[in-house]
Amino acid sequence: MDKKPKLFVNKIEKPLNNNERVYYSSNDKKEVVNTSRNNDLNQTLNQKINSIFKSSTYVYKAEVKIKLKDKEVVKKVVGKNQKYLITMDNELIPIADIIDIEL
Repeated sequence: MDKKPKLFVNKIEKPLNNNERVYYSSNDKKEVVNTSRNNDLNQTLNQKINSIFKSSTYVYKAEVKIKLKDKEVVKKVVGKNQKYLITMDNELIPIADIIDIEL
């Protein structure tokens, strides 16, 4: 057998706190309280839609309440194009039919 050199191991003399503490629960109910109602009234519909997709809570899908001309629905929106909002159910909602939208 070959003799191998000894490995240098430095002594650690301080406490290590590099573990992250993570909390996750699927049972938590998230409610978003909107305190800026006056700001929402001044925004156009396109600005509201863009703010939903640019928000820090949007990763892949956002659950929104959409007020249409004839009804009000709650859908999970995953994308948009020039004329439509695309939902998780692969449903196209025309932007022209939307009166109001909110998270």
